Amino acid sequence: MLSTGAVLWDLDGTLIDSEQYHWIAWRDTMAGEGVPLTHAEFLKTFGMRNDAIIPQWIPGASTGQIERIADAKEQLYRRLVREGGLVPLPGAAEWTERLASGGWLQAIASSAPRENIDAVLGVIGLGFVFEIIVSAEDVTRGKPDPQVFLTAAARLGSAPGRSIVVEDAPAGVEAARRAGMPSIGVSRTGTPLPADLAVTSLADLPADAFSRLLK
Repeated sequence: MLSTGAVLWDLDGTLIDSEQYHWIAWRDTMAGEGVPLTHAEFLKTFGMRNDAIIPQWIPGASTGQIERIADAKEQLYRRLVREGGLVPLPGAAEWTERLASGGWLQAIASSAPRENIDAVLGVIGLGFVFEIIVSAEDVTRGKPDPQVFLTAAARLGSAPGRSIVVEDAPAGVEAARRAGMPSIGVSRTGTPLPADLAVTSLADLPADAFSRLLK
């Protein structure tokens, strides 16, 4: 079946809830650097690129120091994922599989490192539905810059206007807007996101949600 369109999925907070693993990994890694980290400080940076996060906690950190700390954090995160497990958020498996069956192209478009994405998809068993993965290594600018979504759409061969972004964060929704892409905002906190379609769970999406956004 010919593709109806493309769907570009954020990962953390959209398809899975890995916040607790990220928090533990950052907390323990920064403690090893002699930097006590509060949960509130962690939340302010959640979803940002590591090279933007670490200088906030260690002003003046060198490039080598940033890379070393980031690598340690991500290795711990992947170990926590593999040991503790993850399950897709409600509606995530159902929608990605339904879209794949319906001929839609799908991509992961995330600021996470590629090894993290591979680890998560391996644990939740959904890797087979995605044609491509765009990760932190593929872009130089984080959301709300649209680079990650434009890159994913280009690699799928899909025009921006035919590529729907699914996001859980305001920066991601803004990145979709800047890319000229329709968006679905999933806010589990109950605070609506400024997306073209806003829900509190993927399980709440109407049956024609994706096709409607391309009309």
